[in-house]
Amino acid sequence: MGSLTTPSSDRRATVSLFSRLRTAQGQADPFDIYSELRSRGGVSPAPWGGHLVTSFDACDRILRSSDWLEPDKSWRDRQGPRTRWSAPSSREIGNTMTALNPPEHTRVRRAAGGFDRTTIQRLGRTVSKITDGLLDSLTERLRGGEEETDFAALVSEELPIATIGAWLGLPSADWPRLRELTHEQVFTQELLPSASQLARSDTAMAELRSYFTALIRDRRDHLGDDPVSRWIETWDAMEPDRDKADEAVYSLVLFVLLAALETTSTMLSTTALLLVEEPTRWDLLAARPDLVPAFVEETLRYDPPVHVISRVAAKAGVLEGFEVGADDMVHLMVGAAHRDPAKHPDPERFDPHRKVVPHLAFSGGIHYCLGAPLARLEAHTLLRQLVARLPRLTLVRRPPRAPRVAFRRLLSLDVALA
Repeated sequence: MGSLTTPSSDRRATVSLFSRLRTAQGQADPFDIYSELRSRGGVSPAPWGGHLVTSFDACDRILRSSDWLEPDKSWRDRQGPRTRWSAPSSREIGNTMTALNPPEHTRVRRAAGGFDRTTIQRLGRTVSKITDGLLDSLTERLRGGEEETDFAALVSEELPIATIGAWLGLPSADWPRLRELTHEQVFTQELLPSASQLARSDTAMAELRSYFTALIRDRRDHLGDDPVSRWIETWDAMEPDRDKADEAVYSLVLFVLLAALETTSTMLSTTALLLVEEPTRWDLLAARPDLVPAFVEETLRYDPPVHVISRVAAKAGVLEGFEVGADDMVHLMVGAAHRDPAKHPDPERFDPHRKVVPHLAFSGGIHYCLGAPLARLEAHTLLRQLVARLPRLTLVRRPPRAPRVAFRRLLSLDVALA
């Protein structure tokens, strides 16, 4: 296939679509905009360079292909000194597992280990206990005279940091600040961050580096039975240079924290929103708790926590009829691809009865999310305990969203007893 071109009028229309995505209305419901974008074909040129991919199958192929790479540190360096990729926070992210390519990615992922069955079983008890306490607080508020309460602040934002904080052995007094810093740093991973947003990410990332560097120094002096101590021992065996070993541990701890908090809290809030906004869904799960896993998977398809994943071409080639040069970037519009009617019948309908729910919420290929088992564990535990313990909750008002395109986030989720 030869290359195609897009008239300037089409490029202007795409700019208009993205301008709408950045409005409060576009953040609340981007799916009509995605539908317009998808109607232009599974792949289309992005006005700022590179391409947008809205076809599910094309997104899936790219994530699984070695011809498409993460925008790693060397790629970021090649973009020049006065680009968003040269921002300190962007360079810091470029050192974490989320931005590594083989063979370095393979080495770091092997050193990180994973959430195997034994670890998940152990964490399951922790998650259940934490969830129980959070729902106790929610119940006390709603039955103690408060007409409504913010589910996101009280539960969705608390469960991930309490889980990963306890697992990593982080002092509970530090959890609120770490959560705030996580929300601030995410702008450097956004699709089109502004200069002010990058500055916020830079400030947050500097504080995170200071915090975890000090933590690793202290943990090295007091090794224990915790993941950070084990990573120190693992990297000491792999890397004779102590400073390089500590830097590798820092990048790993930073990656785990960021991955465990931002997207998981959004997934929990979105799942809760879909549960409380429609009474029949609550009644369905209360009667059929066996449908909880399917409900979570359908949530991940219907409105995933990450709507855009970016990759760069390892070599020049052709993508769906468009010429792509080496180092060119593509933006996989996952939020649009999940509503691709070629993949999912009646994709605009939330249906927890779908038999098979293929989705890309946890990415794909070698970069499939390391923490996916933990995220699912938290969501399953929360849903099961929620419908078993509480009378039906109802949505008080539509929740506001953070001003983002790639990383979804509900700023609040106000609920009341039905």
